Parts: sequence; structure tokens; C-alpha cells
Amino acid sequence: ATLSQFSAFIVLLQSFINSLTIVLPFYPVGTMERVVHEGQVATANTFASMLSNLPSCGKPTRLVIYDLHTLQNRFFFHHHTIASMQTTIPLLKAKIQDKSCQVTCVAFPDEGAAKRFSYMFADYEIVTCGKVRIGEERKVTIQDGDAYGKDIIIIDDLVQTGGTLYECGVALRAAGAKSVKAFVAHAVFPKESWKRFLRSGDRHCFDQFYVTNSIPSVVKHLPTDDVFEVFDLSEKIVDDIDSFTS
Repeated sequence: ATLSQFSAFIVLLQSFINSLTIVLPFYPVGTMERVVHEGQVATANTFASMLSNLPSCGKPTRLVIYDLHTLQNRFFFHHHTIASMQTTIPLLKAKIQDKSCQVTCVAFPDEGAAKRFSYMFADYEIVTCGKVRIGEERKVTIQDGDAYGKDIIIIDDLVQTGGTLYECGVALRAAGAKSVKAFVAHAVFPKESWKRFLRSGDRHCFDQFYVTNSIPSVVKHLPTDDVFEVFDLSEKIVDDIDSFTS
């Protein structure tokens, strides 16, 4: 939300509207909740404070967010704004349940992602990866589960440069995975780092790379004839709003 959008929210709330729902498919400051040294600003809290102190229309403002990176951020909201947590996983499940998309196993790049998403995949075998220290380096290895001979999809909430995701894919292939796909809800990809995952890129290890259009300014540049496939969130957002208000 920009300053002009905040101004629009205030005008609406001061115009005797019945309710206000704000949809942020991607919460851009979701990773900025910590202060490592004095002088830094935890913008996740600042942003939440601004939204929390919008005028009241008599009932709380509903803030719809998809796959918030740091879940405890939801508790930063208070007063007149309540976070409504949603997930993009149903879009992925609809895809992998199609017989044309072979997936027999779901993998996670770390234990945090496994705890967050694995309960949604009770019908699939689960593989959990994680980083271990080997000498002076930290490398991604398989911590739990068997990848051999499996058609695997790696799931996480967002990707930035994609280093960990790539290492996870490499580890799964080295362990004998038959095929490896990836899904992330939010394709951040700073400095066009998505190019490295193309078939011509140095990080090409995924047969398919699924993302949503939660960040339209990025996904509009993804080629449609390579490894990427973009899931449209529009209908999911409408359904989630309708199911809450009906």
C-alpha cells in the first residue's frame, strides 16, 4: 500500500462505509520483522501500525494476506485492523491432482516450511531438507524422507534469489528423484534472478516452476514457453472474500 492508497483508505472510512476489506496478496515487508542492530527499522511493525490505526467504520478493517512469510506478523495488527490469513496452496493442489502433472512426493527446503505446509499434503510422501555445516560451508541436504524414484515438488512461501531452493532441487536429484518441480506463492526474484532458473540458466534444475501472480510486476516478465507457469489468484481472492461475507 502506497501513501496515496492509505489516503484513499482514510477517505473511504470517513465516508460512512459499512465495511472495508483490503487485499494484499503479497505482504512486501513480511521478512522485515527484526532489528539486528540499533538504528534499523522493523518495517513490518511500522507498516502494521499504520494499517492498525486507520479510522474505524464501526467494525474492524479486514486485511486479507496470502502466505505471510513470518506468521507472527499477524499479531502486529491491532485496534481497527484484523489480519485474515489465506493460502495459495489450493491452486497448487488443483494442479498436482491433474494426472498430467506427475507428483508423488512433496518436499520442503527446511523444517519451518514443512511444519507450515505439510499437513495440507497428507496423501503424499514427504521429504524435508535443511542446511548443515560441512567444513566452512552450509549445504542443503535431505534431513528426512526418501527421494529415490519419486516425482517431487518443492514447496515454499516465497523465493528471492532462490539459492536455497536450487540447492534443495540439486540434493533431491542427487538422491535419485525421478523429476523435480518447484512451487512458491510469491515470486520476488530481485534483479531478474528468475532468469537463472530458465532452461538456459545456470540454476536450471526444475522441470516446472510454479508461482502465483501475487507480484504482477515480476511475473509479467516470466516467459510462458520455458519452465515457469503462473497461477492466477483472482478467483481465489473473490472466493475467499465471498466465503467470509456470505
